Amino acid sequence: MKSLLHYIIFNLFPVILGCCILCSTAYALDNDTIKEDILTAIEKKYSGKSFEADFTQISKLSALDIKESASGKASFSHPGKMRWEYMEPEHHKIITNGKLLWIFRPQENQVMQGDASQFFKAGGGGAFLSDISLIRKNYIIHIKEVNVDYVEIDLSAKEKNADISSIAIRISQKNNNIVRVVTYNPYNDTTLFEFKNIQFKEIDPALFEFKPFKGLNIIDLD
Repeated sequence: MKSLLHYIIFNLFPVILGCCILCSTAYALDNDTIKEDILTAIEKKYSGKSFEADFTQISKLSALDIKESASGKASFSHPGKMRWEYMEPEHHKIITNGKLLWIFRPQENQVMQGDASQFFKAGGGGAFLSDISLIRKNYIIHIKEVNVDYVEIDLSAKEKNADISSIAIRISQKNNNIVRVVTYNPYNDTTLFEFKNIQFKEIDPALFEFKPFKGLNIIDLD
């Protein structure tokens, strides 16, 4: 959002002068025009695009007080195509072509496969990164923070979802890249993703397919 701070400071300056600091800040961050500006910027950056990035992931299970870390490379292509290749702590892949899902665990010589829509409902599982229109379609948007480095928005699901109750997205002011995503479920579990080395590029469609090979143990998730 190259001009977002400029917009807040100059376009809303008369409003800010007329209110106390706390009230004016709340007004600015809740302004529909600014929300639209943010959405338009990330839609312009991501709509119909393919990209890849290195990622780190931290998952916290609140009830069990468990924290797990992982890292790897992720690839996305519109519409709905994703490939999460985990390198640490163990190598496995989560692949979808937008219709089918495969979870391949080479150490176990196993692939789990099923209907992708059941696992990426309402943009969950990072699905909105491969179809940015899901943000506007499925979430109510609140602006959480604006500073010189990034804008952070909270997305509240329009419809009740057993898997995801809200998502926090951090967007770089420098280039409008989505650099951080945190998902929250109704049980207070969180999954944090941070993305680095983001590269927008053409990606071979074959990367989002998986062909089981002879001798592989196949488990249907349906």
